[in-house]
Amino acid sequence: MSMSEMKRTQRFKRVLKPNKTIESFAFNDDHEKSKLKPKVKAQSQFDSISITHHLSFEKSTILAPDFCQIDALDLAPLLLGKYLRRDDVVLQITEVEAYRPNDSACHGRFGVTARTAPVFGPGGHAYVYLCYGLHNMLNVVADKEGVGAAVLIRSCAPVSGLETIQQRRGVKTEKPVLLSGPGKVGQALGLSTEWSNHPLFTPGGLELLDGPKPEKMLIGPRVGIEYASPEHVSALWRFAIADTPWISAPKNTLRPPESSIVGSEEPYLGDQGEEGKGRRIKKERVK
Repeated sequence: MSMSEMKRTQRFKRVLKPNKTIESFAFNDDHEKSKLKPKVKAQSQFDSISITHHLSFEKSTILAPDFCQIDALDLAPLLLGKYLRRDDVVLQITEVEAYRPNDSACHGRFGVTARTAPVFGPGGHAYVYLCYGLHNMLNVVADKEGVGAAVLIRSCAPVSGLETIQQRRGVKTEKPVLLSGPGKVGQALGLSTEWSNHPLFTPGGLELLDGPKPEKMLIGPRVGIEYASPEHVSALWRFAIADTPWISAPKNTLRPPESSIVGSEEPYLGDQGEEGKGRRIKKERVK
């Protein structure tokens, strides 16, 4: 091969190495292949929740005890959007269940015991119990002292402290499965039954803070109470923020309410059941 032929061959072998691989680029909206721009990393669900509620949480204050000293059925929807804080972990409440006195699914039905004593205390305290020997379930005690009512925190969305939450949960996910369930909430907050009867209205420890009221909510029957009487099994005492993935299963039993209870005295039993005769249900339309 002559010298001129060798130079020609080397010229064709030359390959221009780009500074960035083609996978790191995306075509613009006009599909002009000559103009490439870097891809933007997709925002995680945690990032969107954290950014959305950061300013709201910054201005939040600890709720007073009397906020919780109302009927559990009234308190439950009011807790949606509120914040729970322990150290660097902040969660926003997205799903709850109400448990009232004379409710065949409420722990208060057993009367005052060593475990249930906090349920009969004044509203605004924590009631934490161990479920199946595995899961520590957080409840917010409701109503006046001696009544025996509470609201179970079923699900939350993370606002801050993601690494601590993941470490306590033993998972690295940022998806709703991280906090969709009462046992997961208790684990994320690092709770045990020793936190039962802890005041949620005092600084330090576990705190309940004010938060934004959700625009829409869903209601449905409570989960895992097949042992209760039929009217309480079918009672629509489960409440969740609509349009959020941070809620637990089953989701197909939740639906938009025709009306939302505001300051009611009568328990809301849905389409069937009656309790506390002679008292009216005060309702307000959800817009």
